[in-house]
Amino acid sequence: CTSMSISRVPALARARACVFDARIADVASCSLVGVGNPEITADEDGRKSAAYHIGTAGQPWGAAEATQWLSERKKARSYQEEVVAKVESLRESFDVVQYGALSYDGGAIAHPLFAVKTKSWRADRPSVLVTGGVHGYETSGVQGALRFLTEGHALRYAAKGFNIVVAPCVSPWGYEHIERWTPEAVDPNRSFRTEADDCPAQESAALQRLLSSCDVSRWACHVDLHETTDTDESEFRMAKAARDGQASEPGTIPDGFYLCGDERNLQLDFQRFVIEGVRRVTHIAPADPDGTIIGSLVVSEGIIAYDYAALGLCGSVTNSPFTTTTEVYPDSPRATDELCNQAQVASVTSALDYLIQSRA
Repeated sequence: CTSMSISRVPALARARACVFDARIADVASCSLVGVGNPEITADEDGRKSAAYHIGTAGQPWGAAEATQWLSERKKARSYQEEVVAKVESLRESFDVVQYGALSYDGGAIAHPLFAVKTKSWRADRPSVLVTGGVHGYETSGVQGALRFLTEGHALRYAAKGFNIVVAPCVSPWGYEHIERWTPEAVDPNRSFRTEADDCPAQESAALQRLLSSCDVSRWACHVDLHETTDTDESEFRMAKAARDGQASEPGTIPDGFYLCGDERNLQLDFQRFVIEGVRRVTHIAPADPDGTIIGSLVVSEGIIAYDYAALGLCGSVTNSPFTTTTEVYPDSPRATDELCNQAQVASVTSALDYLIQSRA
């Protein structure tokens, strides 16, 4: 979703936003602008699949398809105007750090990367990480992280004894182009590794280097802000299957907010506390009839779990005992732009309130 002050994405472009799973080495693609809709076909069981205009059905895509995919990307909004300008306005109250710079296509694609840290950072305080825009097309993750900063929430919790660092837009090219991927068609949220040098995405490696520079021996909490959109089903599933030369298996998109915890360290009481905080803002996604959300077992209302480290998720980037990945659903008829951003802010503040309650 988009903040009311943020440029809206044209409906056609949004409907064709595409996504990628970087656990597989080759690339998948679909086009945002200038191509027709995928041809939808069905097999004998009625399962739908799509024939994309790039590549050959049944064959994995390679370098030529990746080049064609990148050539068709169109900039839809401004990272400088909608993100960097807001970050720069915070310099009086926070430490603003440029923690890296992206460079793709021989430098033709370049973006500075910024983080915002509370002042008077102290080693004896609990340190909290908030990340947004790991998937750049998930707008409320970016704008929600910025709202946490600009509306005074971060300063309020800093006054309560927290060190806080916010990376509001981990993937600026993805933000500008309404894309899940990097320009190299890599999913940054499948690209986090134990060592930054091993990360297949520049965005992921840069974030890990930022955290190393913070010199935090034990993080207290990490909240990673995301969205689940209708295009995850209408494009991502089909693009991923086409990329691999496989059949596309239909799935469902939940109507409402949910969380994804780390199955190795679920901390269910923490996840439930965050759900209750968000419930005051927006509705929580119900489980599908089979007891799942996006194919994963619901362990408690609005909560599923993934193995963060095995999948290379951003949630694995710290050693925090309390981690969660938010999923706002901006395409719900019950959602608004404002509610999406408020839900992201409520996720962060609820997580911090849980920490305060736990140490009381």
